[in-house]
Amino acid sequence: MSIDRGKFLETLAGSFEAYYDLHPAAEDLGLPLIFRADYHSRAERYWLSKNIPIWGNETNEFAYIFSAPSFDRELAAKCIDYALEEALPMVKPHKEHQYTNVKVILLADTVDEDTAKYLKKRSFSKNYKFSFHGFSTLKSAVVNLGTGKTVTNSAGHELVGYFSKLFAAEERSKL
Repeated sequence: MSIDRGKFLETLAGSFEAYYDLHPAAEDLGLPLIFRADYHSRAERYWLSKNIPIWGNETNEFAYIFSAPSFDRELAAKCIDYALEEALPMVKPHKEHQYTNVKVILLADTVDEDTAKYLKKRSFSKNYKFSFHGFSTLKSAVVNLGTGKTVTNSAGHELVGYFSKLFAAEERSKL
């Protein structure tokens, strides 16, 4: 079940652009970053009029999509570190901030076992003012396009279902 990486990137970008703002990667980065996708959501409730707010809630997400023929442990660590270093300064915690997730998705034709183990164990979370001003979490996944398998860290477990749906859509498009 080998999937063409270029075609899959197009499918992935199309999936993200429905709800996310896409930002192409800088040329001189030195990492295989393809694009960053930003998601921002705000919900509010009022009592009688907008002058009397009851509550407000903000959620954000920064997704970094990296693509290479293969990732070793060192390159995967550099990609995750880069995403965290760039995304965390963009977090603006306040009393209505619920969370800001940082997603790192590594697309590869092949993935070695050492990289998969490293990604499973890699985690990050940060609370702002004892979580009263929200939190940030790292959700990471390495997608093996050769086998169609997705390995995630514990926080990114929902990415397995997301990619299995994309794999199914990609297989249907081949027919």
